[in-house]
Amino acid sequence: MPSASMFRDLPRPAKWMLTSLVFDFVGTGLIMPFAVVYLHEVRDFSLQTAGVLLALPAIVGLLAVGPGGVLIDRFGARRVVIAAVSLEIVAQVLMANALTVPVAATSLVCSGLATGVIFPAVQAMVATVMPTHQRQHYFGLSFTLLNLGLGIGGMLGGAVVDVERPGTFERIYYIDAVTFLIPLMLYLGPLRRYGGPVAHGASSGDDGAMPVSGGYRLVLRDPAMRLLVVLGFVTAFIGYAQFGVGFQAFSRTVAHISTQVLGWAYAANTAVIVVAQLFVLKFVAGRRRTRALLVMCVLWAISWSVLGVAGLAGESNVVLASVLVCASAAIFGVGETFLQPTLPAMVNDLAPDHLRGRYNSASAGAFHIAEIVGPPFAGLLIGHAFAGWYAVALVAGCAVAAWVTIVVERQLSPKVNGVGVSAPEEIDVEGEMGLEVQRAKLSTE
Repeated sequence: MPSASMFRDLPRPAKWMLTSLVFDFVGTGLIMPFAVVYLHEVRDFSLQTAGVLLALPAIVGLLAVGPGGVLIDRFGARRVVIAAVSLEIVAQVLMANALTVPVAATSLVCSGLATGVIFPAVQAMVATVMPTHQRQHYFGLSFTLLNLGLGIGGMLGGAVVDVERPGTFERIYYIDAVTFLIPLMLYLGPLRRYGGPVAHGASSGDDGAMPVSGGYRLVLRDPAMRLLVVLGFVTAFIGYAQFGVGFQAFSRTVAHISTQVLGWAYAANTAVIVVAQLFVLKFVAGRRRTRALLVMCVLWAISWSVLGVAGLAGESNVVLASVLVCASAAIFGVGETFLQPTLPAMVNDLAPDHLRGRYNSASAGAFHIAEIVGPPFAGLLIGHAFAGWYAVALVAGCAVAAWVTIVVERQLSPKVNGVGVSAPEEIDVEGEMGLEVQRAKLSTE
């Protein structure tokens, strides 16, 4: 099977990182679908208060991204991951005991700080344990396992929680805190030799790490990286920022589907990703990553068009609308499988080692901004009698993303764009020594 081969051929530290990811997102899946229910129906906060509280992680995460990149480059990705995971444990324990608004706010601020730095740190660490030709496969596998973990966690959480028994919600937050102990132990143990600060010869400071000053200026001076940041923002805005909020609002208020069907739609999205990602990884290997992104733009344009047709069906044909909403979610999922292995790999192949944290943080910052401005955009159109134009606007956004992708392609070297990056061969790569041997083989080709 492609999945077994791809996992087997990864370096040992990459396998540990994927293992930590599974536990992490099973725990996240336990709590993610029930945040509003917990704050509003269990803790009796108003919906307005709950909405403000749940906006805190995105805002704090955006504020943390910039300093997080500096910390990654200064102290190393592994230390930042350990700090972020520790913050998440504190956040979930606090949320389990969030009887008051200040306690809930403190929990969500801690979670936002952790989220703002952990993804750039993990992506920067991938580059320290993975040779270039395997990074694309790692990012694809991690996205598959992420969705699998979320799906498993969501099903377990739905079977456990009961609004009439507040203790069931407290229990899932405690369980989520416990799941973070697994990655904490892995990063303190088997992964302790990886992800340290990068020395940079004569340009380094007294401690051997690259000095902080001028770091982000160097990142934004790179024309290819500027375009990748723009591309990251556009794809996040027309993609995840809408699929997490606008898709739900449109499906319920315009297409008039039931909450049960909405749950089926998200289940279809997750199932398609888990099944399709491994085959897409094989398909995109050795091909230009920008062409994979163009395929994503086409698939997302089709997805949003199908959602628009579901809105036209509306109340007159609920069954058709339900089928179309589920189909839209599934097609969107196929598009995701072309995005996730490629864009992070381009950022990391473009980044110099001593600025890798800042490059990944700049990319993550674009995503956070899109997550903040995307939902109000959906609310403006769907909530103010412009719902008919919502799908049209997103299809137009896909065309913009395709244009930016074409412009990006002209700025990237063939190597950064994935040309010649083949599927991993069946090599026994174990630990740091095995990784060095593999790099030596690549250098002689």
